Amino acid sequence: MQRVRVKIEGLRDPAEALQVAQIGADAVGVVFAESPRWVSPEQARAIVEALPLWVATVGVFVNADAESINRVVSRTGIDTVQLHGDEPPELVAGIDAPVIKAFRIRDEHWLDEIRRWLDGVEAGRLAAVVLDAYSPRARGGTGEAFNWQVVAEARAAGAMAGLDPIVLAGGLTPGNVGGAIDLVQPWAVDVASGVEKAPGVKDLKKVEKFIRATREGDQLKTEFWL
Repeated sequence: MQRVRVKIEGLRDPAEALQVAQIGADAVGVVFAESPRWVSPEQARAIVEALPLWVATVGVFVNADAESINRVVSRTGIDTVQLHGDEPPELVAGIDAPVIKAFRIRDEHWLDEIRRWLDGVEAGRLAAVVLDAYSPRARGGTGEAFNWQVVAEARAAGAMAGLDPIVLAGGLTPGNVGGAIDLVQPWAVDVASGVEKAPGVKDLKKVEKFIRATREGDQLKTEFWL
């Protein structure tokens, strides 16, 4: 069975980030946008230095310019940039790191909106697509989920061709992540509030339960895994 990757989002403490990695996370996320989980470049650098080399570090940005993003990448050593705002597709070409782009699923036009955005990106330049819940309150980390069934229906109809790898985010918890994986068939899952005691403070028992739940379920059958 192919294994779904796990990204634990919104780390703020190097020791806690290392514990999350030791439990089995494949990647940790650090937030550089306005958020209760915000970290400074110095905090992010300390997290990067605390982690084993095989654990990826992803920096989350919202509507930042390429120069600012590249400066943070250089100062912190993060592996990957996640764009989580209303960035134009042209921004990707100017970023000196692999890029993943988050899309917030708002209505039935979600797939058309993603494809229009991807049309503006050079083939092969985007590392992954994040599907997250739309909320008027915040860009992410709200604990809200979108209707995952719409992705399952699009995949069954063949409409997801070319979008993989998909990272599923939004409202995931240890109790629902297994079913979400079976339904959406993502390459990875991304969780913040679903494994927290408070914003930016992880509940390690929840992290362990969450990661264990991703190891169970049906065989993945997405285009990416074929």
